[in-house]
Amino acid sequence: MSLQIYPLVFEPILKERIWGGTKLKTVFNKPIQSDSTGESWELSTVPGDISRIAEGEYQGKLLSDLISQFPEEILGEAVHKKFGTEFPLLFKFIDAKEDLSIQVHPNDELAKKRHNSFGKTEMWYVMQADENARIVVGFKEKSSREEYLKNLEDKTLLSILQEIPVKKGDVFFLETGTIHAIGAGIVIAEIQQTSDITYRVYDWDRVDAEGKSRELHIDLALDAINYNTTDTERTYTKEKNKSNPVVTCPYFITNYFPLDGEVEIKKQHESFTVYMCMEGNFTIKYNGMEWNYKKGNTVLLPAAMREYSLEGEAVLLEIYI
Repeated sequence: MSLQIYPLVFEPILKERIWGGTKLKTVFNKPIQSDSTGESWELSTVPGDISRIAEGEYQGKLLSDLISQFPEEILGEAVHKKFGTEFPLLFKFIDAKEDLSIQVHPNDELAKKRHNSFGKTEMWYVMQADENARIVVGFKEKSSREEYLKNLEDKTLLSILQEIPVKKGDVFFLETGTIHAIGAGIVIAEIQQTSDITYRVYDWDRVDAEGKSRELHIDLALDAINYNTTDTERTYTKEKNKSNPVVTCPYFITNYFPLDGEVEIKKQHESFTVYMCMEGNFTIKYNGMEWNYKKGNTVLLPAAMREYSLEGEAVLLEIYI
């Protein structure tokens, strides 16, 4: 039995968050049921949150089951060799109505030792930002465990952290160990390693409807934090109908692809490809068939889909390994 090759889209996995809002519905038309939905997991194989295929031949099937059946056709030979049947990336849309907690993610070594998980290297693409919106990312100057702990205890942590104003189209690349928080009034597309390991160190002293504060992971974070300064912002070109490089790291490659018209694609890499639609509408044409997508859609093209065309007016993020 061979794989029926076509672009795969998935049912969104929606996450309630204390800091979430309603933009996942108003901006992307996601089927949220509350006023505090913070995340839409678009493509995931995190245990307990495995994406289910939304349409076509494999509608209703779990992505992990399809990969187990056709690992090389979906992942690509080299990716399969490196990761087995694990899908190595996680794709999300995040709506921060309020500030997220100040947090940090462990590297591969620490995550493997403590949680038998990948680390969490990630990138953010700002899709929408309210006036005066900002992110918290890294230290203003080289710090130390002692200085960090004193400021945490004195509730002056922000005084040593870098706050950066953001606007639509800004990109930030966060290596593991970078202390960070997404600020209020921002919608982002997040691309990251498959991991749900977060060490929360400060949560603005807020409590939920029952008066409970969320768990902090101050001790676990101490060994995970990079106390040096980090350069997280990425600039990129915006040439139409081309893959403009944005982030290249050991875990993923992300390109900015402004589509205007029709473009034939002959893949130069052998991994799967994911397109996240930031703006507009586009069509994928393959083998005499067509599939239509819009802003807020995330589409997985199996590695076996090597030649296809894109048509429309859209801003896409193109991701592969």
